[in-house]
Amino acid sequence: MAALEPITTLITGAAGFLGWHVTRLLARHVESVRVLVRPTSQVRAMESLNVDCVYGDLRDKASLANALEGVRQVFHVAADYRLWAKNPDEIYENNVVGTRNLLAASREAGVERFVYTSSVATIAVPSGDGLPDEGTPTRLDQMIGHYKRSKFMAEQEVMEAAAKGFPAVVVNPTTPVGAGDWKPTPTGRIIVDFLNGRIPAYVDTGFNVVAVEDVAEGHWLAAKHGRIGERYILGERNMTLKDFLGLVAAKAGCAAPRMRLPYAVALAAGYTENFICSMIGREPRIPLEGVRMAKHKMFVDGSRAIRELGFRPTGIEAAIGRAVDWYMENGYVVRSRLRSLDVA
Repeated sequence: MAALEPITTLITGAAGFLGWHVTRLLARHVESVRVLVRPTSQVRAMESLNVDCVYGDLRDKASLANALEGVRQVFHVAADYRLWAKNPDEIYENNVVGTRNLLAASREAGVERFVYTSSVATIAVPSGDGLPDEGTPTRLDQMIGHYKRSKFMAEQEVMEAAAKGFPAVVVNPTTPVGAGDWKPTPTGRIIVDFLNGRIPAYVDTGFNVVAVEDVAEGHWLAAKHGRIGERYILGERNMTLKDFLGLVAAKAGCAAPRMRLPYAVALAAGYTENFICSMIGREPRIPLEGVRMAKHKMFVDGSRAIRELGFRPTGIEAAIGRAVDWYMENGYVVRSRLRSLDVA
């Protein structure tokens, strides 16, 4: 077994889906791992890991200075990943202001490496001139919804800091799937809703899918080999929603949806549900931002990470299988309903 690197490392967002996988991986590579968590965060999943918990908040500058004491390397994975919020200002406070605060505190602490977890959401949508990649120009006004806009703005904060010499690298995960998505994320909710019979039809859309464990490995590779001020898409396979649900169905042993829902119908349903939910103050099951994003197939070219970082995805079928098993084993799926479905 290789010796652990004696680099004190801070991770934000360790209580989240991706953050937990990054934390678990770093605990195998780094001697001293520190995680920044809010007092309200669930930390039971980290009890088996060799990490130290420091309580704080990205919006609290004083808590960041304390968390960064002696730290040489930062993985900023934390993000407010919601496609709907009663108060959208919270998304900007967490994603933009929080990132700005952490950058300033890390600069003050003399951090030697800063890996920022952005999102494929900041990559331009396909335009018919080939697949977009990290170098495809895009603008804030092309970002659909508060989550996309906030991640774009936060990424710009990191890129501007790197342009001034701060040792920051950006990774842009696509759509990670796998075990441990306890919240679940919007993508995880698609799987859970499908398995529970809430998605009888599909929209003609698509996205890039990748195993969450591979995304965690990509973070480590970016810290080791990434160039300062560069972005790296961490993804594996471009898939239509129909094909994605087909794989989920195959892993669960149930029938895949066969009916395509026209985008106009999905949009109308989204508007209707969001209007009703806004009246009663409840989160919609069909966030309007998600429907608007579905108008574009978010296919991307992730070859830069393969060339420059040595990123090697391990297989999306197995990752979807792990996700399905985990949701079923942890009570997210009504098993009696699955048993009643025809096998695909």
